[in-house]
Amino acid sequence: MDAPPNTAPAVLDRDGLQALIEALAERGFRVLGPTLRDGAILYDEIAAVAELPAGWTERQGPGHYRLERRDDEALFGFAAGPQSWKRFLLPPSEILWRVRQEEGGLIFSNAAEAAPRYAFLGVRACDLQAIAIQDRVFCEGPYRDGAYERRRREAFIVALNCSVAGGTCFCVSMGSGPKAEGAFDLALTELLDTECHEFLVEVGSAAGAELLAALPQRPATESDLAAAAALVARTAGCMGRTLETEGLQELLEGNPEHPRWDEVAERCLTCANCTMVCPTCFCTTVEDHSDLAGSAERVRLWDSCFTLDFSYIHGGSVRQSDKGRYRQWMTHKLASWIDQFGSSGCVGCGRCITWCPVGIDITEEAAAIRATPHASKGEPHGGH
Repeated sequence: MDAPPNTAPAVLDRDGLQALIEALAERGFRVLGPTLRDGAILYDEIAAVAELPAGWTERQGPGHYRLERRDDEALFGFAAGPQSWKRFLLPPSEILWRVRQEEGGLIFSNAAEAAPRYAFLGVRACDLQAIAIQDRVFCEGPYRDGAYERRRREAFIVALNCSVAGGTCFCVSMGSGPKAEGAFDLALTELLDTECHEFLVEVGSAAGAELLAALPQRPATESDLAAAAALVARTAGCMGRTLETEGLQELLEGNPEHPRWDEVAERCLTCANCTMVCPTCFCTTVEDHSDLAGSAERVRLWDSCFTLDFSYIHGGSVRQSDKGRYRQWMTHKLASWIDQFGSSGCVGCGRCITWCPVGIDITEEAAAIRATPHASKGEPHGGH
C-alpha cells in the first residue's frame, strides 16, 4: 500500500464521512465499523454515519467494561472494545473443504467462498499493528493461508488515530499507537476542538488517494495538522497501563518456575477469554462432520492454548496445569513470539485485561516477575 508522492491531507465534515461510506459501498465493499449493540461497542456492517456510536465512550478496568455518555457527539470517542478485526479476516468458524460420495468415488471440493471485499472503518493503531502481525503469521513463510490472504488482499482500511486511551490501554509501551502507522488506505483523526466537527484525512495508498479525490473536502491547514498532532500526543500521555519491554523476553524465558506463576494460576479460570478477544492470537482446531447422505466437511474453529485438548498428544495434554497454560500464553505472547515472527505478539490494546473475568492484568504479572526474578527449570512453555 505505497502512498503516491505529494498527496496532501484533507479535511472531511460529517457529510464527507457519509460520502466516504457510500463511496466504499458503491465500489463493492462491505463497510464495517463500530456500532452500539448489546451493551458494548462492536464492529458490524454499517451504511450511514448515524449508525456510529455518537457521544458514547466506555470505562474499562481489569474485569470491567461499562458504556458511558460523553459530553459531546464524538463518533470515535472510545477505546478498544471486545471485538477486533480478526473475526473478519480469520473467522471463528470456517469450512475448509467438503467431500461427497459418488459412484466414481470420493469427490473433494474447496469450500472457500469468494473473498468478501471488506472496508474496515476506524481501525485503531493497535489493531492496525495486530493485522500486520497476523499478516506475518498467515501470509509469510512456507505455510500460507490462502483464505486469509484473499480476504486481506481485498480489504480497504480506514485507520483511526486515537483520541481516547482506555483504562487498560498500553499501546505506547508496545510501540503500536496511538498514531496509526503501517499499511492503511486512509487514516482519520477526529477533530472535536475545532468550530466544526471534522476529520483530518491522511492518505496511505493509491486506492486511498483515488477514493479521497471523489469526496467533498477542503485542504488541511497547518492548524488542522497541529490539532491532530496535539490530540495524538494527549492520548499518548493518558495510557491506563504501562509495560516495561526492555529485556522482557529474557526475563520470562529465564523464570519458568517463578512463584508468580503459581499465584496467577490460583485466580486463572483457563476460560480462554483473553485469547478470544486478543487481536493476534491465532490458535485453531479442526472438526470433521459427516452425514448419512454420504457427504462430509472439515471445519476450522478458533481454539486456545488455555484448553487441555489444544496441547493433547498421545498419552495426554502437554500442559496439564493451569499454571503451565497461563505461562505458555504469556511467555509466547511476550517472548517466544519474537523468535517466530520478529516482534512481540502483544499490541497493548488491553482487551485481555478488560475481559478477564477475574481481572488478571498481563502488565501487572510481568512487573511482578521483573521485581523478583527467580530463574529455574520447568515444564515446556515454548511457542505454538
